[in-house]
Amino acid sequence: MALRFPKKSRRNVVRQTSRDGAPLPRLRDSTRVRLRPRADWHKRNFLTSVLIPSLFTKRSGGPAAPQFPKIREGEISITWIGHASFLIQTHEVNILIDPIWSKWLKVIKRLKQPGFEIHHLPSIDFVLVTHAHFDHLDRRTLRRVAADQPIVVPMGVGNLVHDLGFHIVHELDYWQTVELGPLKISLTPCHHWGARFLADLHRDFGGFVIASNGRTIFHCGDSAYFPGFKEIGDRYKIEIALLPIGAYEAPTGREVHMNPEEAVKAFLELRAETLIPTGRFASALNRSTSHRNACLDAHARVALRKKFW
Repeated sequence: MALRFPKKSRRNVVRQTSRDGAPLPRLRDSTRVRLRPRADWHKRNFLTSVLIPSLFTKRSGGPAAPQFPKIREGEISITWIGHASFLIQTHEVNILIDPIWSKWLKVIKRLKQPGFEIHHLPSIDFVLVTHAHFDHLDRRTLRRVAADQPIVVPMGVGNLVHDLGFHIVHELDYWQTVELGPLKISLTPCHHWGARFLADLHRDFGGFVIASNGRTIFHCGDSAYFPGFKEIGDRYKIEIALLPIGAYEAPTGREVHMNPEEAVKAFLELRAETLIPTGRFASALNRSTSHRNACLDAHARVALRKKFW
């Protein structure tokens, strides 16, 4: 049963409730990362060591016209666009996750071009956004993508996207599932935080499990390593895991992303069959190539008998 918002401007935002109609209990506090930085955060000057050098770094890469394959029944195509953005295609639908084509986030410069331009996208049937951070929920991009289709977000995020042109906004709490056509979309816990500004700590965050025709994909969103990956693996039979390989030496010293070794550990606890590592927005903050190599090294050390993409 869907609980509709009372405000007229938000009538297209629905929240899932329990079967008896009562709101579900909040499960967020144990996985929310506190905003207070580590005690020694000041030893690294973010302005001079990261932000200013990035302004003088040439943006690398260049978009190319994609050649999307023809998907047959039972097949899945996964296209990494850049950062945490993915296009997932089945023979029936196209799903876009955390799309962002912006080259700047306020003063943060994107140092790697998206894999292709936004106008090369196929018709998008469903959009998923893992949390409200600017590098995952980009209103300019979403406004261009919106074409009267559904969008799925965590609790408290719906009012950021309800006016962009989507037919309906589904807000999910942890472990809740919404059925959209042939898909079952479930929100899972992660160890992160969801505030877009300092005053909106009510916004939630998570990852998504996408099930379709016996195939299951897990998009982690942003997350530090936490024991909850094991429970996610217990609840869902995950075939493909899209996991961030994160940033070493985060400027605040807070544990908000996974390093490559932790990503492999999470992959093992998820008991997924295939791991696809995801990158970061600015390579000044995270050196993606070295991180992918470290992830490969960690993968080799544990001698996985699984696939690594």
